[in-house]
Amino acid sequence: MMAISADGFGQVPRSGVDIRPNAGQSSAAPASAAVPQFRDPKTGQIWTPLDVGMKSGPPTPADLAFDPRGQAVMVKGVVTQRPGIVPLSSVPITAGPTVPIVNLGDASLSAVPGKRWQVVLYLDNNSGNTVVPVIDCRFTNGGKLVEDTHALVPAVGPGVRVGMVIYGPTTDLFVDNARCAVKSP
Repeated sequence: MMAISADGFGQVPRSGVDIRPNAGQSSAAPASAAVPQFRDPKTGQIWTPLDVGMKSGPPTPADLAFDPRGQAVMVKGVVTQRPGIVPLSSVPITAGPTVPIVNLGDASLSAVPGKRWQVVLYLDNNSGNTVVPVIDCRFTNGGKLVEDTHALVPAVGPGVRVGMVIYGPTTDLFVDNARCAVKSP
């Protein structure tokens, strides 16, 4: 989901993206695809990759021990980082009254197990000048702030598309959304 907002009168809109984890993909396999099955030697139950680990019956106390919506923990302050960038391609130089100087897009939120949440995103420099973008990302859970991150991006040449990773909180904190927006230029 993309969102563009104007921060002031007479200024070109800045770019922003709203990212959710790569979840919610259909769990049903295509009818033509063969799904491997595994028989549990102890119980005799047959499992497939689509249902392995799922339990039938009411949740146990251990299952109810963590309610992600009830999480009240947040990282204090603003975390500043300097992400590395990877030049990917060139983009047309089209910055002007209706096209922002830089544009964010194609972002994805994921968790690296045992490490950190991360946003992989792409930035296009639509101008004919080198820019040094600043990106703010807010990692949230159920609308509550978990971590606010300030990314100081290295210089991006004119008409260049770059990719980068912006890291969020550790994965022991639950995150269901990240909102990243260009603060400068």
